[in-house]
Amino acid sequence: QVQLVESGGGLVQAGGSLRLSCAASGRTFSNYAVGWFRQAPGKEREFVAAISWSAYSTYYANSVKGRFTISRDKAKNTVYLQMNSLKPQDTSVYYCAAGYRQIASSRAGEYDSWGQGTQVTVSS
Repeated sequence: QVQLVESGGGLVQAGGSLRLSCAASGRTFSNYAVGWFRQAPGKEREFVAAISWSAYSTYYANSVKGRFTISRDKAKNTVYLQMNSLKPQDTSVYYCAAGYRQIASSRAGEYDSWGQGTQVTVSS
């Protein structure tokens, strides 16, 4: 397994932007697909975006498509989530997750390493 640490969360006004980072250590990150998930208080965890190990394929939840972009820098062992045009309903704790697989997935059960989460709060 890899150890994951998220950063970049914070408080932003609606319409603003944030970039989340997911830094990996422990094993090479290159052979892992990575996903971002989020969970708001009282709600179930939901899929946000995912990227394949090769970075050739990316997937997004309909709610963030066109506003969020997932990318990875293999040299830095880091995956990013660029979030633009943020809305109050994007407020959640955001988690990155890694799975030793080529193909990215929107299913949380496909990932076996998780970070501790970073809070994103969007004010109206």
